[in-house]
Amino acid sequence: MLRSTTVHTADGSTVTIRPRGIEFDLETRNALGETIATVVMSAADISALRAQMAEVS
Repeated sequence: MLRSTTVHTADGSTVTIRPRGIEFDLETRNALGETIATVVMSAADISALRAQMAEVS
């Protein structure tokens, strides 16, 4: 993944994955656009998260 990806949830919240050097920021925002949390993840962690998301959908 070389660019930002944003997922919009049913309640209006968003989850954005954004590359940051060799790591990634995973940012969650509520429906008002306020940042709830930002987590720094490795490429391996992002790959595992995407694989788990694919299993669910």
